[in-house]
Amino acid sequence: MSLRNPPYEPPSVSELQEFLLTDRKPTGHVNQVWPNLYIGNEVAARDKGVLHSLGITHIVNAAHGPANPGPGPCFYVKTGHRYYREMSVDYYGVEADDAIDFILSPYFYPTARYIRAALNMGGHVFVHCLMGVSRSATLVLAFLMICEGLQLQEAVAAVRPHRDICPNPGFLQQLRSLDMSLERERRRRQQAQKL
Repeated sequence: MSLRNPPYEPPSVSELQEFLLTDRKPTGHVNQVWPNLYIGNEVAARDKGVLHSLGITHIVNAAHGPANPGPGPCFYVKTGHRYYREMSVDYYGVEADDAIDFILSPYFYPTARYIRAALNMGGHVFVHCLMGVSRSATLVLAFLMICEGLQLQEAVAAVRPHRDICPNPGFLQQLRSLDMSLERERRRRQQAQKL
């Protein structure tokens, strides 16, 4: 490796948290964070009138719960195909917990492909979880990194002016790993083009 081209190192989890927690502004129940891509919370997910007025054609529920959740507080949003049956929307559920030790990364690529396909066909995509801050934001950041070629810090900087987001530290670490993996792939492609 030459000194002119040092290895890429994404910001640390603590640096990302500091950036996310600085100069926060309140946001509404739903916000457009990228062309035709929205992040929101349970209130917006249950408001079919708002979804219709935004022209939403595809919904990603990052808090899609198990059929029989256990006792105690429920951190899932119980919607689904049946809930939206009178609307012409496509529904995609991701059964994710907003927990530091929950592994969300297996959903990064499938969800990014779903969002990309929906946007390519002119759709308007609404990604939500319970609060619209951690699970949904993580999946949207992963989409921006995978499909739009943004580095993690760039993806956060693109979303943050539009919505107050704060993925949990475990999700931020998984996004850092994705960022490093995508950067390695970019470097491999650049090296291959030089040959």
